[in-house]
Amino acid sequence: MMTDLLFEIGTEEIPAGFLLPSLEQLRQNFVRQADELQLAFGKVQVMGTPRRLALIVHDLGEQQPDRQEELLGPSAKAGLDAEGGFSKAAQGFARSRGAEASDLRLVETAKGQYLSLTRVVAGRPTHDLLPELLSGLLGAFAFPKAMKWGAQTTAFVRPIQWIVALYGQKVAPLSWNGIEAGASSRGHRFMAPAPIPLADAASYEQGLAERSVIVDPDRRRQAVLQEITEAVTTTLPLIDARVALDEALIETVTNLVESPFGVCGSFDERFLQLPEEVLTTSMREHQKYFPVRDGQGRLLPYFVAVNNTRVADIAVTRKGHERVLRARLEDALFFFDADRQRRLEARLPELSGIIFQARLGTMLEKSERLLKLTALLAEKLAPEAMAVSLRAAQLCKADLLTNMVGEFPTLQGDMGAAYALHDGESASVAQAIREHYLPKRAGSELPVSTPGALVALADRLDTIAGCFGIGQQPTGTADPFGLRRLALAVLHIIGDRKLVVSLRELIHKALALYGDKVDGSVATVEAAMSFIKGRFVNDALARGLDQGAVEAVTSLGFDVVYDCRSKIDALVAIRHEESFAVLASSFKRIRNIVKDHPGGEIDPSLLVEEAERNLVEAYNAVASSVRPLLGRKEYAQALVGMLALKEPIDLFFESVMVMVEDEKIRHNRLNLLTGIAQLFLQVGDISKMSVS
Repeated sequence: MMTDLLFEIGTEEIPAGFLLPSLEQLRQNFVRQADELQLAFGKVQVMGTPRRLALIVHDLGEQQPDRQEELLGPSAKAGLDAEGGFSKAAQGFARSRGAEASDLRLVETAKGQYLSLTRVVAGRPTHDLLPELLSGLLGAFAFPKAMKWGAQTTAFVRPIQWIVALYGQKVAPLSWNGIEAGASSRGHRFMAPAPIPLADAASYEQGLAERSVIVDPDRRRQAVLQEITEAVTTTLPLIDARVALDEALIETVTNLVESPFGVCGSFDERFLQLPEEVLTTSMREHQKYFPVRDGQGRLLPYFVAVNNTRVADIAVTRKGHERVLRARLEDALFFFDADRQRRLEARLPELSGIIFQARLGTMLEKSERLLKLTALLAEKLAPEAMAVSLRAAQLCKADLLTNMVGEFPTLQGDMGAAYALHDGESASVAQAIREHYLPKRAGSELPVSTPGALVALADRLDTIAGCFGIGQQPTGTADPFGLRRLALAVLHIIGDRKLVVSLRELIHKALALYGDKVDGSVATVEAAMSFIKGRFVNDALARGLDQGAVEAVTSLGFDVVYDCRSKIDALVAIRHEESFAVLASSFKRIRNIVKDHPGGEIDPSLLVEEAERNLVEAYNAVASSVRPLLGRKEYAQALVGMLALKEPIDLFFESVMVMVEDEKIRHNRLNLLTGIAQLFLQVGDISKMSVS
């Protein structure tokens, strides 16, 4: 028979960012433990609010299956007497396992013959297993931060107030840190605080809904969207207004409430003179309010708040939200006006008072290196953008000294752009200042302008080189400077803009700019390159690129990132050609044969077999047509041309022995195969893509 399980952990308010990861851990940990116990189960649901983590398992089997157990006893020498009967040792072993000596049998092991007992172990009832299983779930969470309370010895994300453990309609016998599991949950803390008796798992969601708790996060998210939309349309029926939706904010608000209630408020229009980023940050990050825009996307002097309780007088609640936001916007406007009294350029010397890294110096020193590295990049990649790029590089860190960034650190770059425009800098310089912080996270917005991309690259390369230069590489558990994120940003910017540049050279130059502050040796350069290569490979595989193609290219070297990606794309495009799979296997054979052979000229007079003469003719024809394509980095077309070598190579291996006794002929054949290998290796080691 199958029975449903309900397990709910009731707590004090869980931080919004912890809720969904905790629910996923609960799901995964149950599946793992149930599999280990060999318990059958159906659909596994996890639900939760700030005050609870819940697990519902449908059709959980009522008993483990019976299983056979093999018990190894004494060796045959010790367990059998001279007549082949069972010794006292064998009889004692059988008796200790509740069996007769006649149940024993001889088995072969790595150490010789031993007596063995096979017995059937009856599966335990699920009801008896649940205390251990559920206690295991409670102790298996890995929270970013946990706490202990009272006399408790076990930490949890927040103090646990109650536990529900219902298997069918029976309470599972569970006690955890003095809390006894029961069949009663609790409703909304303020609107329905009384205990909720639960009959079984099927009554759980509806029972909570009747007590003002939407326990399913997906349904609660839909309720949040409905509430904020209705709040705007109800409050502003005559205005073309709509909520500015932000997925991260929707998730946060959903995980802050048990039942959402939207309230639309307003703020003074004079605050609209603030940069839009200041307004939206003040609302979104500090108050968890949704901005409101018109049909053209322009910010309106309104916002939407989401309460966790239904209010009797919405006007009073609205005024409360407006008062809180007004105070924050007053501070922002004061900071904004004060900051504009000084030009960004005038602040630059004060960067000497901000430490970039104790061993790497100040932000002023970083800015000076940034200027030089940007100049190098612009000279190589975009000379026409030199002036704008250098000006942006010079000013891009100055906003760290402003009051606004001190109050709103996430506005770095945005405020620099706003103040640059106020100072009379060009729109291009302002845009590059804003964009040099992009991308802020994996998968987010990349720089659009060339100067923005160049300064962004210079900034990240400087940090990566400096950290590697003082031995501060990321470890498996620590990456204090976010170098993995910075390396991905470098790769994504290069890929997005199709920049053809030697990464190794840039790392070397970035290290040189530090002078004697760092170890600028070749070993440091290679360590940094190996790290970035690792990020490249992981990112390529995460994007779904063929692993064999990625390995075929990166195993030969990693320097010009865009070139590596072009080669991978070419190999991916051709790998499903039937002839390519055979050719890859043949190439693997070629690589094994030539090994470290240096290669050399092919002597036509030493070509004694028709198959090798045909292969040389085919190779020369293919090489002459393919090399110009390789020179133009048209790798896909080059690989198509190389496919013509498939049949000549097959015939060569069918009728020609390479390692013959005649040294000159052997050497000549190795030269031929080495030449073919070197041609393919200009794209990738296709033996890595062989199916055999």
